[in-house]
Amino acid sequence: MPLSRFSRLPDSRFYHEASSTELFARAGKAIPGGVNSPVRAFRSVGGSPFFVRRAEGAYLHTVDGRTLIDYVCTWGPAIHGHRPDSVVAAVKAAAEKGLSFGTPHPGEVEMAERLLAAVPSMSKVRLCNSGTEATMSTIRLARGVSGRNRIIKFAGCYHGHVDSLLIKAGSGALTLGSPDSAGIPPGLARETLVLPFNNLSLLEEAFGRFGDELAAVILEPIPANAGLILPDPDFLPALRRLCSDHRVILIFDEVMTGFRLAPGGAQELLGVRPDMSALGKIIGGGLPVGAFGGEASTMDHLAPLGNVYQAGTLSGNPLAVAAGLASIKLLADDPPYDRLDAMGRLLASTLLDAARRKGLPLQVPQIGSMFCLFFTDRPVRNLEDATASTTELYKKFFHACLGHGIYLPPSPFETCFISSAHEGEPIEQTAEIFASVIRAL
Repeated sequence: MPLSRFSRLPDSRFYHEASSTELFARAGKAIPGGVNSPVRAFRSVGGSPFFVRRAEGAYLHTVDGRTLIDYVCTWGPAIHGHRPDSVVAAVKAAAEKGLSFGTPHPGEVEMAERLLAAVPSMSKVRLCNSGTEATMSTIRLARGVSGRNRIIKFAGCYHGHVDSLLIKAGSGALTLGSPDSAGIPPGLARETLVLPFNNLSLLEEAFGRFGDELAAVILEPIPANAGLILPDPDFLPALRRLCSDHRVILIFDEVMTGFRLAPGGAQELLGVRPDMSALGKIIGGGLPVGAFGGEASTMDHLAPLGNVYQAGTLSGNPLAVAAGLASIKLLADDPPYDRLDAMGRLLASTLLDAARRKGLPLQVPQIGSMFCLFFTDRPVRNLEDATASTTELYKKFFHACLGHGIYLPPSPFETCFISSAHEGEPIEQTAEIFASVIRAL
């Protein structure tokens, strides 16, 4: 690129002084949809996204001079709030030693051992760069270990933009899947069976027909990418038994729930142990990281010991590892889980009480620091129930909350996250605003 072309760009100060409207207009010409991840575009709720200048504690500070109480928490990692001092200090100290080595370093070993100490199903773990990489690698490893190709996933569970997992259900519940995105070969989609979450009879039927062909079943034990869907008490134990009986590898995608609901994630909280687990979000402390692990007999099929290849130049990056270790140590030194659950229950009860008084149909699934809103009068047990809710009411609720200084996920099918930094004034202010907004809908 000739240097003269750079002279046509605005001075760097423009990008730091421009409004959200100006930045989004320029972004639309340079970035597909103006965003680097689709949900940020506000297409599901209408309007245009705001741009953030900085974040601290429970708050986002926009380029337009607004301060917002944040319940997206960078989609989960900010369990301590934004920019906690010890995490920032750890990243600064790591950066002084180097940004990337391309060789092993001590932090990788400490991170691996802390993950193994926390997650009950893992005796070996490998670091990677994202939750998507983690889930992709578990599928490849399961197929390599089992010698089978077919997998089961559940409608409403999102596992990153992995070809095998961006599959929607066919016309019948037990038909093979079809691609949910352009660019996915139909032949690959035919290896994926998509079932409704919490439907035990269809699950048993699927194992009866395909059990000997299945390499793996992958799911979010608590789906958090279609809103928040809680598992029926008998669903995960039954799934565990079926996988064991048919020698099928059970994979829990705990990218959202790992360390957020408990140190050992949903599997610790619910008492169901998978064969492999995928992790992300909090173990990066706000920087990109992922991990996947399981029993040594499975993990040792990975190269260089075995014939299942997985690699990454930046896997175990020293900055991400340092941030993740600092975040995990904060959880160990001062466990916030009871306080987070109390805040979650406060917001859920506030919303439900206000909706009852208003006569609005509302479900607020909540577990620990995670909750969501479904404007419907029936419990939400699967994706079909979720999509039957009234999304127009969520859009109105979202924009009304944003107008009052609260940022919620810009989609009716995402999960809200609470951080320890919300304790006190932010959570109390939020409860008051939630009640007021519901009354005004």
